[in-house]
Amino acid sequence: MARRFRGSEEVRVDAKGRVSIPARFRRVFEDGDPDWQPGRRPQLVIVYGTRDWTHLQLFTVLAMEDIDNGISALPRGSAERNLLENIYHGHAEETEIDGDGRLVLPQKLREKIGLADSAFFIAAGDSLKVWSPAAYEEEERRLESLVPEFEPGADPLSLLTRVREVRP
Repeated sequence: MARRFRGSEEVRVDAKGRVSIPARFRRVFEDGDPDWQPGRRPQLVIVYGTRDWTHLQLFTVLAMEDIDNGISALPRGSAERNLLENIYHGHAEETEIDGDGRLVLPQKLREKIGLADSAFFIAAGDSLKVWSPAAYEEEERRLESLVPEFEPGADPLSLLTRVREVRP
């Protein structure tokens, strides 16, 4: 199993749209690029999604290959396959981390998610999400509201037990 992203960090965005990828996240991109070796630039895929997305999702090459295989397994012409191809193929860009550990976010993507002078990275297991700090604060409130019966102070891992009970 490939390394997973863990953690979060706010970073500066310069005038050219460059953001420094924290070292712990760069290691995951390197590990998830089968062609990467020291001295080469790790490759990744930026998915910017449909018009209602307010974040970018960064995938390693291997994670994107898993997604591609899942999409290819769906029946051609199905609504599910068409939607997923639209998002993960049509609304995505292949790119790389430069030699200084930076990623250039094109202006159209920065504008789409409202990035100005800082970006908020948060791990999502097999991907890394990029938000404007203000949009992430709103998203965090939305996520917390999804489980209204979850008592303050309760162990969040108890949610996993609920998932296991529902599965056959």
